[in-house]
Amino acid sequence: MTFISDIPFILIWWLTFFFIGIIFLPLTSLAFHNFFDKGYIFSKILGVSLLSYTIWLLASLKILPFDTYSIFSLIGSFLILNFYIAKKTKFLEILKNYWKIFLFEEILFFAGFAFWSFIRAHEPSIHGLEKFMDFGFINSILRSEYFPPKDLWLSGETINYYYFGHLIVAVLTKLSFLDPRITFNLMVATLFALTFTESFSIGANLINLNGSPIRSGVTKVIVCGLLTAFLVTLAGNLHTIYAFFQNYNTDNPVSFWQLKPEINFDGYWYPNATRFIPNTIHEFPLYSFVVADLHGHALDIPVVLLTIAAVIAIYFQKKLNQGYILIYGFLSASLLMTNFLDGPIYLFLFLIVMFYKLRLNAFKYIGAVFILAIIFSLPFWLNFKPFSSGIGLLCAPQFLTDLGKLGPLLFEKDHCARSPFWMLMILYGFFYFVFLGFIKRWSKFTTTDNLILLLVLFSTLVIMIPEFLYIKDIYPAHFRANTIFKFGFQAFIVLSLCAGYMIFRIFQNIQWRIPFILYTLFFILSLSLISIYPYFAIRSYYGGLKSYVGLDGLKYLNNIYPSDYKTILWIKKNIKGQSVLLEAVGESYTDYARISSNTGLPTVLGWPVHEWLWRGSPEEGNKRAEDVKTLYETTSLEATQALINKYNISYIFIGELEKQKYTNLNEDKFFTLGEIVFQADQTIVYKLD
Repeated sequence: MTFISDIPFILIWWLTFFFIGIIFLPLTSLAFHNFFDKGYIFSKILGVSLLSYTIWLLASLKILPFDTYSIFSLIGSFLILNFYIAKKTKFLEILKNYWKIFLFEEILFFAGFAFWSFIRAHEPSIHGLEKFMDFGFINSILRSEYFPPKDLWLSGETINYYYFGHLIVAVLTKLSFLDPRITFNLMVATLFALTFTESFSIGANLINLNGSPIRSGVTKVIVCGLLTAFLVTLAGNLHTIYAFFQNYNTDNPVSFWQLKPEINFDGYWYPNATRFIPNTIHEFPLYSFVVADLHGHALDIPVVLLTIAAVIAIYFQKKLNQGYILIYGFLSASLLMTNFLDGPIYLFLFLIVMFYKLRLNAFKYIGAVFILAIIFSLPFWLNFKPFSSGIGLLCAPQFLTDLGKLGPLLFEKDHCARSPFWMLMILYGFFYFVFLGFIKRWSKFTTTDNLILLLVLFSTLVIMIPEFLYIKDIYPAHFRANTIFKFGFQAFIVLSLCAGYMIFRIFQNIQWRIPFILYTLFFILSLSLISIYPYFAIRSYYGGLKSYVGLDGLKYLNNIYPSDYKTILWIKKNIKGQSVLLEAVGESYTDYARISSNTGLPTVLGWPVHEWLWRGSPEEGNKRAEDVKTLYETTSLEATQALINKYNISYIFIGELEKQKYTNLNEDKFFTLGEIVFQADQTIVYKLD
């Protein structure tokens, strides 16, 4: 397998995205008319988001089915709408004047997309971490005619998770006519490319809006854009300083200055940068791209960057147009349905910026955006049951813990944790070091500088919130892990965007005095530390890029479970719809539930702990686990038939893991109840009468 063999997949996927972007460019250029690039790169994610939302809404209301014909029909409708906008806004003149900028950003996007496709193809397996879940959601959506999609790991129920990002992947899969085992990895590469180019656009526009005319300062604009793109997409945090010291116990991290200096590149473990503060998770984009889960926080990055760009566009509007309120309401709804907490986080950003801009007059716009976000996402909430049980107060005093609960607020004993300041500086210190240089050098701030101050303030508050509050979930020891994860991830993105602009401003007018020289030396050192993270992460996860495998995400399965691999291919080809298939129950992050995940056919129970998280209780999972055991092991035809009827099971799968799990497996009864429709070695699929 070589990179050349994957080029057709890369080109088809890129062309799909390219044409979506071109169709929605008139609308995007209207929304971002004050951007020097007219928001070109944002047309891709805005277009696919609007397209996905429309088909989702119509399929949720049972007006149109979720199929390729419906999607192409909607594309035709959006094409007419954008043609109308193009005529009204003299779009051809924009195209004539800005085509070079458009071409540059498109080349940048394609280069980033091809680059990460190449990286990903060195370990493309849809295997490990959350990939079974994410791929399962995509496959379930692809098999859906109407929404909400069925829960592949709890037959008879619908997905109770934020699946809008997975829907976008499914829409692009249908449009490209590629197999999802290929598009899964292409989407990972797309997220990388969109993050890089959107960050470039934001960084370049920030410096341009600050007063560097594009005609005279194009180099400055591009340099600032590329620096910003690097910081958001490829940089890590200061944890890499531990590569120059002896290893520490990962369960009990110690300050690096307490360790013996030692070049430890081979011993440095890159995930530690995202699990440094005990019992927490604090990922950042590059780590997410490397491990390649198509999870909500990663799928949401392009929409997050579009939302931030919208905030910037609104900030520079002399008179606020109602269209921006509509767009921001839609984007807020998209965030809510993709990675829930991103919705309130960026509503909070909107509040800060609007309050600064309009003072008390801002509240009517904030209220309007909030209402629109709820209206746009209403069909989702009608089929969703929140799995958070409240908001906990960290280190609550005894009189509150005695009370226990007040409305949504929880006051739990032994739930007290604070992040040591020095650890927070390891994670975010680079950004605040840059910020100190920024505020030191600029006594008179421009309009753009003030926006940067607001964004830094916002990020700081977002970092601090999990030091006082946490979203209650099912994890006892890691009670604030998800909260820090979701909030910290967004803080990292916004601070990275700010840092690109601030660095450019700091070094815009160099004065070589001793304080500035010392600052520059420390800046170079800290920048070097965050810049070497890709070396450790990519080298480790992708085996030093020594073995090119290809973009097929199921190829690994043919190596470890060849019979299961053949079965999955047969199911995908021969079974339409979403009939229930019985397979073994297994713990999260194991190879169990592989058939349902890779085909989109729902099973009685997949990963029980995941369902516990989504449903708020283990009760249903426990009952179903026993029923599955009974189905495989009982000799009673009557008991078997009763459970088959209870869960409406159409197919029985028996493979290697089923035989390992259910040691008293009784297969004879299935010959009576149905027939063998597929067999590969010892793996069998029965179709029930």
